[in-house]
Amino acid sequence: MRIYLVGGAVRDRLLGLTPGDRDYVVVGETQASMEAAGFRAIGLDFPVFLHPETQDEHALARTERKSGRGYRGFVVDADPSVTLEQDLGRRDFTINAIAEAPDGTLIDPYGGVRDIEARVLRHVGDAFSEDPLRVLRAARFMARFAPLGFTVADATMALMRGMVAAGELEALTPERVWQELSRALASKQPSAFLRTLHDCGALAVVLPEVDALYGVPQRAEYHPEVDTGVHQELVSDMAARLAPGDALIGFAALTHDLGKALTPKDTLPRHIGHEHAGLKPLEGLCARLKVPAAHRELAIVACREHLNVHRIAELRDDTLHDLIARCDGFRKPERIAQLALVCECDKRGRLGSAEDAYPQGDTLRRTHAAALAVNARDIAAAGITGPAVGEALRKARIAAIAQSRTG
Repeated sequence: MRIYLVGGAVRDRLLGLTPGDRDYVVVGETQASMEAAGFRAIGLDFPVFLHPETQDEHALARTERKSGRGYRGFVVDADPSVTLEQDLGRRDFTINAIAEAPDGTLIDPYGGVRDIEARVLRHVGDAFSEDPLRVLRAARFMARFAPLGFTVADATMALMRGMVAAGELEALTPERVWQELSRALASKQPSAFLRTLHDCGALAVVLPEVDALYGVPQRAEYHPEVDTGVHQELVSDMAARLAPGDALIGFAALTHDLGKALTPKDTLPRHIGHEHAGLKPLEGLCARLKVPAAHRELAIVACREHLNVHRIAELRDDTLHDLIARCDGFRKPERIAQLALVCECDKRGRLGSAEDAYPQGDTLRRTHAAALAVNARDIAAAGITGPAVGEALRKARIAAIAQSRTG
């Protein structure tokens, strides 16, 4: 068998990164010959097999021909006559179109090594435009590789703009958009995902609520970056820094300011009530992309409460208790620490504020812990029964909050 290591494992090694999954291409074989050699077929859309010992994925070399709209409209040909170069030619980016032979020799017909050295994300060929998902993949790769100095090739960006203008992205399913978004939010530089999509016009298609933030001014004394879209990029990158790999925090940070896009022009650059105005577009975004419940719930809490947390020193003890209760912080205690972290991302996601302290987060966590330590069983042991238990518990928790703020 002629077997070659391909894709991300080759790319990441050349970039000096720890390779992830090892994927292989097999040239000149058939499904029957693979199964006869002990490989187990698992592919539904095209022939993929698991190695009998390593369980690594091995796919037959194949070509693809466009047969309809969207990213599913392809006819796959895995005939034994398909060459390695033909298989590499159907891939998205040159940096992913490099193969490695068992002896370590690189097969690089499309200049992927050169583009790795130049830190350029470049499409392999015109077939790139046949798959709209590749626009999101380009942005997601930028979220991962921009910290290494990567940029998108001008020709590739032009091709992506053409795909957006042709309406190709409308064929993407909510599940695939969410999959790419969540992976980008768990990457090192989510701002590169947002900026790439914004620059080619795709952000207005897949995340119009976020795209609408660009160009919206804020008060310069609080936001030296002024542009709300730029602020959002900074907040998303701060989330990646403070909660690396955590798309839950990343999504709440991404959507906390959606209401600013709805501020009436005659009140700009002030954004009175933007935290409540943002709830409706946030709900719409979550419904459209079928966002998981945990992400949706934290995002709503962060959107609604982030200004309250910023001014926590001004809140009365009972008001702070009710904020915690409103966030379901007694039933789901982890949510308060998550909220504090998202609010810190917002506060430090501003020009010149990246290294600022955020004492409000410490205050929220400390007062929450104090209130959480009050036990309903202790209230019942004091002989209080019925509806009075709830009120007594609230008063005891408020007292605990007060003590933690002065102690």
